[in-house]
Amino acid sequence: MNRLILYFCGLLACLPADAMEVRQFDDPAKQGRYEDLIKDLRCLVCQNQSLADSDAELAQDLRTEVYNIIQSGKSSEEAVQFLTDRYGDFVLYRPPFKSITLLLWFGPFLLLAGGTFFLWRQARRRAEPAPQDLELSAEERQRLQQLKDRFQG
Repeated sequence: MNRLILYFCGLLACLPADAMEVRQFDDPAKQGRYEDLIKDLRCLVCQNQSLADSDAELAQDLRTEVYNIIQSGKSSEEAVQFLTDRYGDFVLYRPPFKSITLLLWFGPFLLLAGGTFFLWRQARRRAEPAPQDLELSAEERQRLQQLKDRFQG
């Protein structure tokens, strides 16, 4: 019985000690906008996590900033604009289409096209007929036969 209690206490000690952030909103629409925003914005510290999923201190600060913007009555677009002005387009999961992000938008398609072209080219090379076998002169045939005899026995 004591071992079971110790095991249970050990499991409880392994649980994360961080408390979940509780944000109070006076309007359910504001809460919905807040939750949508923190899911759509990227944490600047973590590898591909949203603000909602991240436990980083910067993510907590950004969630607080978004909360304050929404509570002040500003729109979601104004919150996004504030964060992109401050941190750049990296904070967005869906960056805008502009000259700086062209490679981001078209890069995968260019890689796919390049890979397809490479495979097509390799397949075409393999399908080409092999060059005609060269005729050996009598001297070369004799030398080849000597080499065969030498290696065979």
